[in-house]
Amino acid sequence: MAVNLKGRSFLTLEDFTPGEIRYLLDLGHDLKAKRRAGIPGRALEGKHIVLLFEKTSTRTRCSFEVAATQEGGHVTYLDAGSSQMGKKESLEDSAKVLGRFFDGIEYRGYEQKVVEDLAKFSGVPVWNGLTDADHPTQILADMMTIEEHCPKPLNRVKVVFPGDVRNNMCYAWMIGAAKMGMHFVGLGPQELVREMDKALVDRVMAIARGTGAVIEITDDRSSLKGADVIYGDIWASMGEEDLIPKRAELLSPFRVTEETIKATGNPAVLYLHCLPSFHDFETKLAKEWQGKGVDIREVTDEVFRSRHSVVFDEAENRMHSIKAVLVATIGK
Repeated sequence: MAVNLKGRSFLTLEDFTPGEIRYLLDLGHDLKAKRRAGIPGRALEGKHIVLLFEKTSTRTRCSFEVAATQEGGHVTYLDAGSSQMGKKESLEDSAKVLGRFFDGIEYRGYEQKVVEDLAKFSGVPVWNGLTDADHPTQILADMMTIEEHCPKPLNRVKVVFPGDVRNNMCYAWMIGAAKMGMHFVGLGPQELVREMDKALVDRVMAIARGTGAVIEITDDRSSLKGADVIYGDIWASMGEEDLIPKRAELLSPFRVTEETIKATGNPAVLYLHCLPSFHDFETKLAKEWQGKGVDIREVTDEVFRSRHSVVFDEAENRMHSIKAVLVATIGK
């Protein structure tokens, strides 16, 4: 069946069918292969996109900029201090203006409603580069990476996410896994399980019933058994720095260690992480908290640098998967 995503926004994987997600993954693999073969892309020639960043980024910004320019597009970057949106101008008015200038809008920030309203009022495709509730472009990169390193089809892959089960990465993975018929386990403390978005969990479970996916939320470490992927994320998101001591105390039992890897019983288990990661004490923040007696590492350096870790292949795939989204939605 032919798939046509022209003019579509990319706000959450909830909006896409398994077949459409499959199309984006295949397109990402194809565009990556063409880039490595030195075949130039021209799908975005004459296209202009704007990147709206209320939260800082390395991979997301670079991925959108490089992906667009490699296909002949032009990029304008606006951070929180470079735009009047929400300050002297309403979001609705800003969206309508930007929609007159640009062929597409990327947003990375806080509320999911912002990216939804940008899509509602701009009249052009809008892409979610991360909100507090979701991170769909990351999931495409993750699935591409799994397909490159795991011989199983996605619907036979088990992913275990140890840590903060009520954060945007866990939610995004629940949605993606449910759509693609995968086995996903959110492994975290009951205190955080109780804080999860119940409406989202209910929707995900309904999707899973239709696709054959298995979605589990638990604090039982025996759920690590049989994992094909261990997925990591930091314990406190941007804007939650004051919660770091409590989060470290609560989540330290879920730190990914060599024992975590062994508990899977799978010598070929992969370790993925959306990055940035606290895996040593070579960052300013990790050093500061270490000096206060708090270990904020969500994964040990041994695991992060081990043969199981494919985090830098995963980081590269942010660009290829985002390029697929751009080409599919506004490309020639």
